[in-house]
Amino acid sequence: MVAVLAGFPSAVGAAARAIARAVRARAGVVALVAAAVIALDVLLPPLLLSVVRTPWTYFTFNPWLKSLPSYLASTKPWPEKLDFLSRVALFWFSADGPYGAPEWGFAVDAGDVLRFVVTALLIGVYVAVWLDARAVRAHAAAPGWTTHAGRAGGTVGACVSVLGLSTGPCSVVGCGAPVLPVVGLVFAGLSSTTLAVLSQVSRVSAIAVIVALLAAIGWLGWQTRRM
Repeated sequence: MVAVLAGFPSAVGAAARAIARAVRARAGVVALVAAAVIALDVLLPPLLLSVVRTPWTYFTFNPWLKSLPSYLASTKPWPEKLDFLSRVALFWFSADGPYGAPEWGFAVDAGDVLRFVVTALLIGVYVAVWLDARAVRAHAAAPGWTTHAGRAGGTVGACVSVLGLSTGPCSVVGCGAPVLPVVGLVFAGLSSTTLAVLSQVSRVSAIAVIVALLAAIGWLGWQTRRM
């Protein structure tokens, strides 16, 4: 047991170096995958709402953003500023309803953008490390590497990626709850209790996706650490 614990930091360091090597070798892949995931995070909800409810008719950036420099220079306490900036909407989509009120709206705030970027980068890193692991397996360059291990890591990563893209929380106006999974947008007519449950599941799933991605990246990095 002592020997295992003593070797743990070196194994973690070797896995981290393997991950860093994969990212450096495939920086373009990381950037492309991250950009694609962010675009999908932003566009999938309004596209889905346009299909199942009403096509969007309006898009805008928050006009208040012009006042951001003066707000940052104001005398308000920084904790208050940070709390407000984490919740302020940056842009939104909406669709006109039959009686003047919006049929639905999809808003993205600063917290959403941070989550989009973190998740997208993790998926990009995962793809890069997974490709590196495939190369290691193909060239039989890592002792102890097995086809089963490579497939298991790829399967976990694929499931996590789909979960992250399909159940990320988003702010929706006119759906009865402030936060809903993307796949829950089609259920806008459900009861408030059901929507509240979906909202809570969405928040938990967002954290679970990030944890699962970190675990999958660490596992693949550990598998290729001896390269």
